[in-house]
Amino acid sequence: MEYVYAALLLHYAKQPITEDNVTKVLQSAGIQVDEVKVKALVSAVKDVNIDEAIKTAAAVPVSAPSAAPQAAAPQAAEAKPAEAKAEEKKAEEKKEEETLESLASLFG
Repeated sequence: MEYVYAALLLHYAKQPITEDNVTKVLQSAGIQVDEVKVKALVSAVKDVNIDEAIKTAAAVPVSAPSAAPQAAAPQAAEAKPAEAKAEEKKAEEKKEEETLESLASLFG
């Protein structure tokens, strides 16, 4: 949690979210830094529009996680490429929605 807060603090201060900057923020707060977590965080937020994620997270109600993820239905052998692209797009949207929900839980 403190790693995410460090990234949000850097974003708020309009500083780049880099491994070095996150490490400095955490160390200045007296936190023992785990370099693997820092690298994972920086990699995860690299392509995220944090302002948009915060806006969306504030608007999305947080729901309880399901007991088990739904198994994907087997795809028909003769599926059309357009159908495959549509399914891929839906999967990406679902993944993005799950990411936003997890961000929403930070501000819930």
